[in-house]
Amino acid sequence: MNRSINLEKHTLRVMMGLYCSKVHRRRTLCEDCSNLLGYSLTRIDHCSFYFNKPTCKVCPVHCYKPEMREKIKQVMRVAGPKMVLRHPFLAIHHLINKK
Repeated sequence: MNRSINLEKHTLRVMMGLYCSKVHRRRTLCEDCSNLLGYSLTRIDHCSFYFNKPTCKVCPVHCYKPEMREKIKQVMRVAGPKMVLRHPFLAIHHLINKK
């Protein structure tokens, strides 16, 4: 499997964990966050740009359903700032890939 895809999936799992612990006050992912994570991981696996995948924000093809896209944006807004302090390597890698 593509190493950058694995790293993107790991980053997504970490961000979902940070989001759910902050917003839902859970130590493990709640059902809604688990469903969103599963949906997002599936979208990554089926990405048409798999080997040259940009971050979803700058991707020319938005494959998320509109309601799921809004949910993942909210996760990014909440978890993104926390990533810089808690997981700086993942945050920097994500920012570099966004360019």
